[in-house]
Amino acid sequence: MKKIMTIIGARPQIIKAAAISRALEKLYSNEIEELIVHTGQHYDENMSAVFFEELGIPKPFAQLRIGSSSHGDQTGAMMRDLENLMLKHAPDAVIVYGDTNSTLAGSLAASKIGIPVVHIEAGLRSFNKAMPEEINRIMTDHVSTLLFSPTKQGIANLQREGFSLDLRGIATIDHPKTYHCGDIMHDNSLHFSKLAEQQSTLLEQIGCKGKPFILATVHRNTNTDDPKRLQAIFRGLLTVAQTNRLDIVLPLHPRTRKYLEQTADHAFLEQLSAEPGIHLIDPVGFLDMIALEQQASLVVTDSGGVQKEAYFFRKPCIVLREETEWVELIETGAAVLTGADEARLIAAANRFLEQPPKSFPEIFGDGTASEFICRTISEELFT
Repeated sequence: MKKIMTIIGARPQIIKAAAISRALEKLYSNEIEELIVHTGQHYDENMSAVFFEELGIPKPFAQLRIGSSSHGDQTGAMMRDLENLMLKHAPDAVIVYGDTNSTLAGSLAASKIGIPVVHIEAGLRSFNKAMPEEINRIMTDHVSTLLFSPTKQGIANLQREGFSLDLRGIATIDHPKTYHCGDIMHDNSLHFSKLAEQQSTLLEQIGCKGKPFILATVHRNTNTDDPKRLQAIFRGLLTVAQTNRLDIVLPLHPRTRKYLEQTADHAFLEQLSAEPGIHLIDPVGFLDMIALEQQASLVVTDSGGVQKEAYFFRKPCIVLREETEWVELIETGAAVLTGADEARLIAAANRFLEQPPKSFPEIFGDGTASEFICRTISEELFT
């Protein structure tokens, strides 16, 4: 039996892994064993463990519990422990997702000892190397053997960096193969949307069921760690809520809550907490998040994943960044970049609420990306 080692370290990667685990179980349950390794890059019960149970993902084969630290210290510790696991268990391939330090550590550790790396969400570029995630994406792509891009733009980015689109011959680190496959998160959204409708009671709990509301998330360190940017975002959200008489549901990342309480003006915090339409709630599970995205009138976020999920459910999206790796969303007009600019945020929200976009072209595949990826891995690496 062939072995695949899947490296995850952050909550979005747990969700992404669910799609691949389902496809492996469906197509290759007697031929491929999956070993899931959680690095512990981000780990607490609310943010990680509940997802394994909720999404039906196999429990991690190993948990490294690396924890937070500087980029170099964290990535180095992950590489050390992952290399030891790979040498001990000898996987035939290693799967990494996206652009976290866990992604980089897993890809470097595997490639240095000759294990083929499969990068899911390859080719994405924000073209801003001040973002650690951009460095992780680029480095991971260039040591991978199989690269699966969710969009045609991702393939074009790889081609510009020297990757060949020729699929002939045997895939190796020196002859990597690139595939446009669609987005596994689209697979997940389709798979779990009905379950979310049936099981999620969050909107009832917070008093928003049947009411129009805005969903907002803020977690990126460029926003949370800068008091001016963080307060500008929340001032903008408060103004939008009051002007449009709309509720705003804001599942707060622990870091966001911490910095908001530590750095925001005391009078503003009192005003924010006194506003009945602002719901600052704890982080939510994936099914609750899907339910929020399905029912929201507008999504405001600095998350790459939430941008896409808004699109999957045909919702307009305000991106609290100056650039995005999902440029297609901006090109369709379904999303707009505002950064942490209060005035731009308010203007974009008013425009989208008054005239929501009506066109959402199919740019993320047909919901079968995970099965395509698993078949391609088997054909390219295991036959």
